[in-house]
Amino acid sequence: MEFYQTEPSNESYWRAVILFGKNVASYKFALAKALLEQDTHTHELITLEQLAIPYTKHLCEHLKHAPKQITSPTSKFINACTAYNQKQLDEDTLITTTIKLGFNNVIDAFHHVNGADISNLFFIDERKKNNAIRLTDNFYRLIQSKQFNDFQLETEARWRLVEEGWKMGVAKSLIKVEYDKDLERFFTTQRDKRIDITSSRASLNGYQKGLCFYCYTHISIEKNANNLAHVDHFIPWVSRQSTHNINGIWNLVLACQHCNSSKSAKIPNIDLLQRLHTRNEYLISSHLPLKETLIMQTGACVFERKNFLQFQYNIAKEQLIHEWQSPKRGLITF
Repeated sequence: MEFYQTEPSNESYWRAVILFGKNVASYKFALAKALLEQDTHTHELITLEQLAIPYTKHLCEHLKHAPKQITSPTSKFINACTAYNQKQLDEDTLITTTIKLGFNNVIDAFHHVNGADISNLFFIDERKKNNAIRLTDNFYRLIQSKQFNDFQLETEARWRLVEEGWKMGVAKSLIKVEYDKDLERFFTTQRDKRIDITSSRASLNGYQKGLCFYCYTHISIEKNANNLAHVDHFIPWVSRQSTHNINGIWNLVLACQHCNSSKSAKIPNIDLLQRLHTRNEYLISSHLPLKETLIMQTGACVFERKNFLQFQYNIAKEQLIHEWQSPKRGLITF
């Protein structure tokens, strides 16, 4: 058999920007949400003035519940957004300030992932020529994707996770994201107070590329979708007494309704355990706070994390006996 070259999908490039770029400010998330809201036409030029309105709207909204939106001590742009929220600045002045200061770094850094720009650019920087950006064919293919409606939810979820890590202001080794099974939400606890962060579906979906963990069929995270994803415990909930932290992120996957129902209380086969390890390492390659949480739950190095999974799997297998595997119904992409 010959090896062959495969190219990441357009959706994967977008998710790489949202999930794996380093974050020193939340501007990238605000810009992503602003882009996704554009009423666009092919190769449309969007001026910074046009972009500034939805861009600042999202930042100002987030500043209301999370005042820390940047890791540097001060920011004139963030100060202007805060002043607007406090009715100390009018909208025209805020937009003028945003055009002057708000896009200085985010447009240059938006496509930067793992040390270099991605090849599929979603816009071209035309600030010097037109004080604008120009949307590319890649962006138009993105908005035609069947997963398009999930991108806003995924961006919001990632933003919430990152800002919560910043807001807690504690050592990375102490950051812990937990899961509420009944509400299907991630939360943290600080000073004995529970803080809800975001939907577990929206947080995990991007890392599974919008596909069922088991059979690779398309799933959705939209509330009333026919193919709404189920949050599934890889090691079944019935083993909760003997499984360490069964509600940990390490054990949570998104599944289609068919797989979640047919799997029931059976233990997934060993090939699926390998896939779980791969998925968890994928999560760890993302930054604050999922990386820190998974390391805390499963181990500081790959060897420890593999041993942790194998140990939990062995205990569950002794209890549940029966193995389960779903037939593949879509293309294998992770």
